[in-house]
Amino acid sequence: MHVEVDFDLCQGHAECQAEAPDWFTVPKGPEARVRAKRGEVPADQLEAVKAAVKYCPTQALRLVEN
Repeated sequence: MHVEVDFDLCQGHAECQAEAPDWFTVPKGPEARVRAKRGEVPADQLEAVKAAVKYCPTQALRLVEN
């Protein structure tokens, strides 16, 4: 699985970073947008990434099967 980000929906709330800090980074500032690592989500981080997707307030994240 890998993560896709809809940058039109992302508002930089950083819930994803709170849930999966090893996978997401949200810089501070008025133009904050999520930065997700690229590639396959490792098994040991999958539950945290799923939580990040679930708790995104704007539903800007999704997990996609490769």
